[in-house]
Amino acid sequence: MPPPCVIGVDLGGTKLLAGAIDAELNVHHRAQRPSVGGDRAALLDRVVDAVLEAIALAPGEVLGVGFGIPSLIDSERGIAVSTVHLPIADLPFRDIMAERLGLPVLVDNDANVAMLAEHRHGAAAGARHAVLLTIGTGIGSGIIVDGRLVRGAVGAAGELGHMVVDLDGPPCHGNCPSRGCLEALVSGSALARTALEAAQANPDGGLAAALAARRPLTGALVTELAHEGDPDARACLRTAGEALGVGITNIVNIFNPEVVVVGGGVIAAGDLLLDPAREVVASRALSPSRDVVRIVPARFGAESGMLGAAVMVLEEVGS
Repeated sequence: MPPPCVIGVDLGGTKLLAGAIDAELNVHHRAQRPSVGGDRAALLDRVVDAVLEAIALAPGEVLGVGFGIPSLIDSERGIAVSTVHLPIADLPFRDIMAERLGLPVLVDNDANVAMLAEHRHGAAAGARHAVLLTIGTGIGSGIIVDGRLVRGAVGAAGELGHMVVDLDGPPCHGNCPSRGCLEALVSGSALARTALEAAQANPDGGLAAALAARRPLTGALVTELAHEGDPDARACLRTAGEALGVGITNIVNIFNPEVVVVGGGVIAAGDLLLDPAREVVASRALSPSRDVVRIVPARFGAESGMLGAAVMVLEEVGS
């Protein structure tokens, strides 16, 4: 008989990814949709459409659906309390999805479920104390202390992307009222902003050439050009990596983790981003915390959220 599956869904600021996943974390089908554009109803329709595609192409029985969403979560009621990037604030997300899909549904913050995947099966496996940063459109984070996820008094803990690392830095994104947040300096959208500034400052550089060719200056393009050796793109990644290092220094000093895992789409930059961060942590974090911490890429890359949402359901089914 084909193995039973669960559906793991990572609902991000720009795209959603749903997968039919078995107990060994084999992905039997992936369904991807954009998450930007349109109102709340349109977004929910796209989510349901992607999940139904994954269900239809799963090899066996589907036991439930897990969602990782970029929102503070009322975990008892399954409500998306507030969010910076998507029109789902104050939405009873779990109950709406359960009614529309006709299956058991679990929901948690997207970075929390990504942390589950990396802690149970990935780059943080075996660690009792670990922190994960997912760097994409924004920055999410998950925290493991004594082997357990930290959720805080009302489920709002772990918004490490909104720690201020530059008091007079650029305004943060969406509904965040602050400025100089880690997210405003290191995320994919932050890379796009610094790339535009670099292109304007150096009209003979590779970023300026891309801009002139009407290529969107996205974080992905910056990473691509940096891997090809473009000095302006590499400088953008170094600047972002150093800001990331300041944020991780704070994390190391506060939590004393064994490992800091960095995931999300921006991690495609690899050591071009992580090496500057490691240098800053080595020079600025307190000993002995800095001496034990490892700063590593996520094992599951940009799929950590989807897989972690599946892990959440698999653990519930198996309990």
